[in-house]
Amino acid sequence: MEVTEAIRNRKSTRAFLPKQVDKGIITNILECARWAPSGVNSQPWQVAVVTGETKGILGKALAQCRANDEPARQDYNYYPTKVDEPYLTRRRVCGKALYNALNIQRDDLEKRREQWMKNYHSFDAPVALYFFIDGFLETGSWIDCGMFIQNVMLAARGHGLETCAQAALAEYPDVVRDTLNIPDSKKLICGMALGYADYADASYRYRTEREPVEAFTAWFD
Repeated sequence: MEVTEAIRNRKSTRAFLPKQVDKGIITNILECARWAPSGVNSQPWQVAVVTGETKGILGKALAQCRANDEPARQDYNYYPTKVDEPYLTRRRVCGKALYNALNIQRDDLEKRREQWMKNYHSFDAPVALYFFIDGFLETGSWIDCGMFIQNVMLAARGHGLETCAQAALAEYPDVVRDTLNIPDSKKLICGMALGYADYADASYRYRTEREPVEAFTAWFD
């Protein structure tokens, strides 16, 4: 797949086929992603590949936290506590597009909750990736990890796979660390669903919009 096509057509996939992903393919994706740039070649990214029984156990544990209405306790704040424009509108439009595609009404709180709970099982993808970073590293290294994570998503497309980067999988990092026996010194950045997309699912029938170049670019000659 040509790289610009992979970038333009990538989307957050929320429905996957029950088809396993070969370990060699996952290794190849990570081998490609490792060439992401990083400050002084620090390569701060660390990945946990979770499949099979362990994935099921972890998904149930995370879902139970949410079902118990436990407050999220992320290692860092992904979103601001107060969202101003234009970000508030973009967030609302994004959520509305998904629920409209799924034919879930605004006042149907039960179906909305059911859809949200699918996050913790990575939308039934056969693979969940969890991305960690050493807690003492600074913001620059987190940026480096973001470039690595983007490489993972693009490399996956080259293998006919789709992904969904998930902040929801980082809501209860202590549960993830305990389940995977990862030390507290490792901070959880996010998770990612990885697998073969179910293109027939209603959730795949919508796309979020992007601002035109003119909206975010200033030219200085």
